[in-house]
Amino acid sequence: MVIYTCPMHPEIRQDKPGNCPKCGGMKLVPLDSLKGKVVLQNENESVISPTWKNYLPLAIIIGLILLTTIVLSFRDLQLDNFVTSTTISYFMIGFFLVFSGFKLIGLKGFAEGYSTYDLLARRVSAYGYVYPFIELFFGLSMILAPASKPLLFAEIFVMSFSGVGVAIKLMKKEKFQCVCLGTILKVPLTKITVIEDFGMAALALVMLLIVS
Repeated sequence: MVIYTCPMHPEIRQDKPGNCPKCGGMKLVPLDSLKGKVVLQNENESVISPTWKNYLPLAIIIGLILLTTIVLSFRDLQLDNFVTSTTISYFMIGFFLVFSGFKLIGLKGFAEGYSTYDLLARRVSAYGYVYPFIELFFGLSMILAPASKPLLFAEIFVMSFSGVGVAIKLMKKEKFQCVCLGTILKVPLTKITVIEDFGMAALALVMLLIVS
C-alpha cells in the first residue's frame, strides 16, 4: 500500500493522494519518493533538498515582473517621461501584487508555513493571515502614491523585519520551506529569500532617498 505525506508536514500520513489537511494547498506525495531527500530539523519539520528546478518558478515570476518594468520604462522613455523612481515603483508594484496573490490563493497554508520562520508569526499566528494583505496594500498604495514617505518607511520596516526572521533560520542552518509564493509553488528557504526581503526594503530606501 502506498502511503502519502506532506513535504512540509511529515506527520501527515494517509493511504490516498490529495492536499495536506494541515496547510491546505500543498499536495501530498508518496512517502517513498522522499527517501534520501528529506532532512529532519530541530522542530520535526522536513523539506526536500533543493535543486535548480525548485527555483525555476521564482525566477520566471521575477523575470516577468522585471520584463514588465522594462517595457513600461521604455514607454515612458519614448514619451519623454522617464523617471528613475517611477521605474523602481513599477517593479515594486508588480512584486507586491503578484507575491501577495500567490499567498492569498492558499492563505491558510501560507500562515502555517510563515509561522515556522517569521519572528512575529511564530508568536502571533494571526499575523500570518494578515501579512499577504499588507503586501497587497503596499502594491495598491504604490499605484496611487508611489512617492509617499510614510508608505516607503512602512515597506522598509516590514520587509526588513521579515528578512531578519529568514536570516536567523539560515544562520542556524535550519532548512525550512519558504512560502513567499504561497504553498502552490515550493521554494526552499535560502539566501535568495533573504535577498528578496532585504532587496525590497533596499528599493524602498532608494526611493525614499530620491523623493526626499
